[in-house]
Amino acid sequence: MDELFAPPRETWQRLSPNFLRLKRRMVLATWGVLIVLAVVPSAIWAPWWVAALAGVALAGVMVWRFMRIARWVASWGYAERDDDLYLTHGLFWRSLSIIPYGRMQAVNISSGPVERAFGLATVQLVTAADQSDATIPGLSAEAASELRDRLTAAAEARGMGL
Repeated sequence: MDELFAPPRETWQRLSPNFLRLKRRMVLATWGVLIVLAVVPSAIWAPWWVAALAGVALAGVMVWRFMRIARWVASWGYAERDDDLYLTHGLFWRSLSIIPYGRMQAVNISSGPVERAFGLATVQLVTAADQSDATIPGLSAEAASELRDRLTAAAEARGMGL
C-alpha cells in the first residue's frame, strides 16, 4: 500500500519549519481561548472539580492536537522532476498528485498577514483539471518565489500552459 505514495527517485522537498511554528501557535491560541471559555464559567457556576476537569480535558485535547500537527506538517512534500511535479500530503487520507508541467495554466503565490509575519507563502498551481489539489502551503517566501520561477520556466519550455 505504501508503494502508492513512495517518493520518486528525487528527494522530497519539505515545508518551512516556520510553518510548524505558525500552526502550533494557532493551536495554542485557539485552544487557549476555548479552555478559558470553558473553565471560567465552570469555576463561577459549578463546583471547583468541574472546572478542573474541564480544564484538564481541554488541555489534553490541545496537547494531542499540538503533537499531531508536527506529523501533519511533515507529511507534506513535493518533488520537481523533468516533466512533472509530485505533491504529497496527508496522515490518514494520503494524497499523491502528479502535475505535468504542460498542463499548468498559472502559478499563484499568496501570503496573508499571519503568513507574512512568519515569512511564509503558499504556491497554488492552476491546471486544466477541476479537481487538482495542487497547493503547497508553508514555503518560505524565497522558496515560493524560486519554485514559481522554475515551474513557470518548465511550463514555458514545453510550449503549453503559461
